[in-house]
Amino acid sequence: MVARSNTAYKVTLPSDLEIVMTRVFDAPRELVFKAHFDPKMIARWWGLRDNTTIVDKLDARPGGAWRFVQRRADGSEEGFHGEFREIVPPERFTWTFEWEGMPGHVGLETYTFEEHAGKTTLTATSFFNTLEERDGVIASGMEAGANESADRLEELLASLQA
Repeated sequence: MVARSNTAYKVTLPSDLEIVMTRVFDAPRELVFKAHFDPKMIARWWGLRDNTTIVDKLDARPGGAWRFVQRRADGSEEGFHGEFREIVPPERFTWTFEWEGMPGHVGLETYTFEEHAGKTTLTATSFFNTLEERDGVIASGMEAGANESADRLEELLASLQA
């Protein structure tokens, strides 16, 4: 079993329309960044552990679309999609994010990657249109899901560096 750092995302709410999550990964930022754009890597870490992630679409360029599907053991699925707005390898990217179970509620997310002494600080900032949307995302269990995905990403990064 791969050892984990046992660090969860640090979650802050700097305004009524934002969620900021920060976590340090024991890997260089080029690798952490790549894990967010390589479909084979995404399928190994994105989403809940008991689900299968299908990278349905990943056109990694400004204006390009992305869509990931989470398939549960019972065969049911839920999709997430959006559009890339900015990609600056390996520093940051911005995309829109929409859960298909709640159409019309589109967030904007920016991910930044900062390396210090071979470790990468990943900061994900999510912007919402209303306080109700932000609080709905928080109430949905987003933090637990994000941490489960991040734990899986940490395991993948460790295995790639072994």
